[in-house]
Amino acid sequence: MNSAATIDVLLAIASLVLATYVTRAGMLLVGDRLSLSRHVEAALRFAPACALTALVLPEVLGPSGSLDLSLANARWPAALASATFLLWRNNMLGGIAIGMAVYTLIALFKLGGLS
Repeated sequence: MNSAATIDVLLAIASLVLATYVTRAGMLLVGDRLSLSRHVEAALRFAPACALTALVLPEVLGPSGSLDLSLANARWPAALASATFLLWRNNMLGGIAIGMAVYTLIALFKLGGLS
């Protein structure tokens, strides 16, 4: 890397550090004086689940970049089995095990292939 590229990288890192610090410090400094409504607090409880869904769902339903609901895509039946088990038993480890078992069985029986 030349010196101009190094400076650009360092400036980008410093900018990200500053932006992260300002946004977090701002909330820590005025957080006690700022009160959220009951509805906003209720909605914020679902933010982690929404973020996880936004990250996982595209990979489950469209690993090749387009919607794929065929059995060649072993991810969606595994995710469905895992979600069903989680709703039924509320057991995270069991849900992971069920999902991985379904994915492995489908992949091994050449309905999707391990990918």
